[in-house]
Amino acid sequence: MGERARQWLLVAGAGAAVGALSTAAVMRILSRSKRREGYVRSLLESNGVASGGAGSSVGTRVVATSDLLDDEVVSEQLTRNIQFFGMESQKKVTGSFVVVIGLGGVGSHAASMLLRSGVGRLLLVDFDQVSLSSLNRHAVATRDDVGTPKALCLKKHFSMIYPECQIEAKVQLYDPSCEDEILSGQPDFVLDCIDNIDTKVALLAACVRRGLRVLSAMGAGARADPTRIRVADLRESSNDPLSRAVRYRLKKDHGIEGGIPVVFSLEKPKAKLLPFQASKEEETPSDYQIVPGFRVRIIPVLGTIPAIFGQVMASYVITQLAKLDFQTEPIVNLDLDHYRILHHRLLEHEELIYGSAEQVLVDAEEVMYIVKELWRGRSARDQNLKDTGRKMWRSVNELMLVRWDKSKPAGVSNLILLKFNEADAHESTTLDQIKEEEPEFYNMVSRVLKQAEAEFAL
Repeated sequence: MGERARQWLLVAGAGAAVGALSTAAVMRILSRSKRREGYVRSLLESNGVASGGAGSSVGTRVVATSDLLDDEVVSEQLTRNIQFFGMESQKKVTGSFVVVIGLGGVGSHAASMLLRSGVGRLLLVDFDQVSLSSLNRHAVATRDDVGTPKALCLKKHFSMIYPECQIEAKVQLYDPSCEDEILSGQPDFVLDCIDNIDTKVALLAACVRRGLRVLSAMGAGARADPTRIRVADLRESSNDPLSRAVRYRLKKDHGIEGGIPVVFSLEKPKAKLLPFQASKEEETPSDYQIVPGFRVRIIPVLGTIPAIFGQVMASYVITQLAKLDFQTEPIVNLDLDHYRILHHRLLEHEELIYGSAEQVLVDAEEVMYIVKELWRGRSARDQNLKDTGRKMWRSVNELMLVRWDKSKPAGVSNLILLKFNEADAHESTTLDQIKEEEPEFYNMVSRVLKQAEAEFAL
């Protein structure tokens, strides 16, 4: 046998061996895939979802959420979350119960990502139906779903995505008369995705009264800039007519002035409500209301923005459930000139107290970090969220930076923001006195300044 023939036989033999191995591997994958398909199909059937599509009936399959992550299919479906949070934190998410009220552009996307992140139990509430015009922003609805109640539409689709989740859908309008029905059962979080002021205020007031954690969506319509979306206390939201109205009503009707986290946009609305157009001369907007008190005029909506609102809400809630600690970006409405003022004030104070500004180791940009990121735009003695508000930064006339430890230079990890009178009092005391007389304040400041040390690798 010639040399070339032997080479061809070797190549053919190696190819056959590789092919056999590849075939075996593929068969194993296909077999595993088939097993999973059968498993999921059985779950769908037990959950009341047949393979018929839009007309399928929907039921609820009761499962033990504490054991869900022991299942091979579920754990692999959630493997990226498990890798991100860790198993114990993901179990907190999987064992949680979240209520989502309002299932339009914002609520459907929020609920969808809560489901995909492994939340074990969802209560979905909305009185409305899927419309053709809502398909530009809805998370899962198709043309086949038009005319279907939004709650049932989501439940149907969700049961095909994560059939182990306990999903309850209520086709009803939230109002004070159904508070006990909707908010009982100690939900771990409530998402307010309602766009009607009366209903929204009633829900938020009920959550505050019951001590339930709630996250509220403000106006997402008529906006286009995704970079301006924020999470903050209700009192810090601005450029949003819905926030303004909700703040006023909560304070006036319920004595609630803040303490509610909201998702909102700093962007001013790009468009106005479209004018009401009656088909008959004697008709009024109220003739077209599905529910009394709900708007009938149309808000122009770029579908991407409510979707991002919903994704932000889901991300916030999931990280809270998993107890992943992070700080939302503070809403501090200062321009660079304000930070320069604070920097100049620091230099003057150093010269007055220490005779020189040589030990000031920060510039205006680092002052911005200290004021915005460390002290969140308010005095170190005024860090409670209940004390924040939209008027917080209308003036910088009463705030200044001073050294925490007088024996160390004025660097990023040794400056605190105080009011003038607080700064005077601080200069006349010692750290030992503060530690002895105000241990909580001392520990809080020490913790914040250590954050600066870590971030600047000091």
